[in-house]
Amino acid sequence: MTRLIRRLASIDAFRAVTMLLMIFVNDLILVEHAPAWLEHAELGEDRLGFADTVFPAFLFIVGLSIPLAMSAGREKGMSRKDTLWHILRRSFALLVMGVFQVNYENYTTGPALISRWWWMLSITIAFFFIWLVYPQHWSKTRKNVFRGIGVIALVVLALIYKGEKAGHPVWMRTQWYGILGLIGWSYLICALLYFYIGERLLLLMGTFLFFLGMSIAWNAGWMSSIDNKPMFWWEDGIGICAFTMAGVITSMYYRRSGGWGKSMQRLSQLAMFIPLLLIAGFELRYIGGISKLDVTPSWILICTGISLGGFVLLAWIVDLRGQDRWYQPIKAAGTITLTTYLLPYIHFALFHIIGYRLPERLRTGWTGVFKSLIFAFIIVLIAGLLEKKKIRLSV
Repeated sequence: MTRLIRRLASIDAFRAVTMLLMIFVNDLILVEHAPAWLEHAELGEDRLGFADTVFPAFLFIVGLSIPLAMSAGREKGMSRKDTLWHILRRSFALLVMGVFQVNYENYTTGPALISRWWWMLSITIAFFFIWLVYPQHWSKTRKNVFRGIGVIALVVLALIYKGEKAGHPVWMRTQWYGILGLIGWSYLICALLYFYIGERLLLLMGTFLFFLGMSIAWNAGWMSSIDNKPMFWWEDGIGICAFTMAGVITSMYYRRSGGWGKSMQRLSQLAMFIPLLLIAGFELRYIGGISKLDVTPSWILICTGISLGGFVLLAWIVDLRGQDRWYQPIKAAGTITLTTYLLPYIHFALFHIIGYRLPERLRTGWTGVFKSLIFAFIIVLIAGLLEKKKIRLSV
């Protein structure tokens, strides 16, 4: 079971499927009259759309990877200082990208030097310049020159940014940090907790309950009197860390197994928590309902149960039965995930710049749904081609 300890193929498979679905549901936003059960629930709605389960699954996967990544780092001779620096550097990169991406939503073309879509294309290209994995034979100076170009580009793009909110001009601001920013915060907090707590299971479970408790407290109105909220801390932030910490606990518990029989036993034990999480989620529905936008405890528990179920199933199929050929066509989404995630932004920007729009029949109803699914597969296939050319980002 050495392969299981060093790297879980099931995590790559889970990540690949989840990223494919993330691209799908992000594109689905552009489809008119799509089935409501596929879409995100609106603010104030007490329901769970399929799209509302995808982001939690990705946060869960982030947690699954943390113990394995730190273990691999130790095997490579990384010191605790090196590991801590890696956590901080990776989190900072995700926060920077998240803040830039979320600000394009309020970008105002009128007084700006460039259009909204040129701005989005430019920041995405700058990300590639900064965080691209450059060829090993390149000199350090050459790599730094290209990274420097990317940094300067982001600074210039930040300086020329013109936004608008509630009818008033604004400059770049954190707002809700964007998807990558929320991933960055959740990764930072949970990675640091695991870094300092180590594999003390009860303490880690205590942090999960703390994150869940913060969601309960906020949605129950116990903290409504707090006016000055620390960044990321309250309703839009600390609750989502529960998904990542659940992933940390799951990975830590599962990788301790030392053989097929032991691993099967561990998976069976993990599977027992799935109905408990789902039942608890529905029992807490009276506290804010099931709502992703409000980060309610019901949403956290139900989606944690769904994510755990997905991992248990894939671990049984991929790790224990060795059935991994089925996900090879989309494998790149699980190995160069950040690159895959950024590709649609380039696509959307280019299509808007040239002024092309798909016919209405391809953007409506079930036809639009299938179009979004095909689009997601195309993006992943392009990512696979880039991976073969060794073009990928790494933070």
